[in-house]
Amino acid sequence: MTTFSKILGKTDTSKTLSVPTKYLKSLPSFKGGHAVEFQAIDESGFVWTFQCSIRKKGHPKPVLSKGWRAFVRNKKLKVGDKIKFSLNQTAATPFYRVQAEKEVKIFGAIFGYSPIKSKNEIYIH
Repeated sequence: MTTFSKILGKTDTSKTLSVPTKYLKSLPSFKGGHAVEFQAIDESGFVWTFQCSIRKKGHPKPVLSKGWRAFVRNKKLKVGDKIKFSLNQTAATPFYRVQAEKEVKIFGAIFGYSPIKSKNEIYIH
């Protein structure tokens, strides 16, 4: 069910999330345009609105912009953390889920990832 997952880099945590191009087809249709908004529900049931855009010419290079930085701040994401987007098509109305995971290190070695619980803070996005 995972549409895509990614270990976050510097640009992903400070500006936009670069989406692997091979997962472009699993995102909502651009319907001939270069940007599309979609919503994703996090583990606490909060609905986030993101905008995915692609270049108008050449290699599409999809990125999430609108809503992404608020999500990063809310989850306190850092380089090395992981993000997962999945599309649930079993519901009457298909919807996306988004999950953030913190990198877990033991003695400096990456041991795995732990889901991040939402904060009780409100962000307008």
